[in-house]
Amino acid sequence: MLRGAGNGQRLDILEWLRTPAAHFPPQRGADLVEDGVSPEALAAKLGVSRAVARTHLDLLTGVGLLCAKKRGRRTYYRRDEYRIAEVSHYFEKGW
Repeated sequence: MLRGAGNGQRLDILEWLRTPAAHFPPQRGADLVEDGVSPEALAAKLGVSRAVARTHLDLLTGVGLLCAKKRGRRTYYRRDEYRIAEVSHYFEKGW
């Protein structure tokens, strides 16, 4: 999941979303910490199209490392700290 062509970008996304206010400008209508970051903001930060950003976000959401939150017609993404800690624990145990 974190290996392959986009692995560096997915790791960057996880790192940036750890402290979104330090990495993204304020968003209209959504709080960076409570609601998450928009695909458009992530695409701009990565320097890729919105479709490429959505692919990364869908993958990270699919494996449970990100939570998606709908606000109106927009979706925002933030880290699922509980799931990240759970996965980290498995790797620490040599899983």
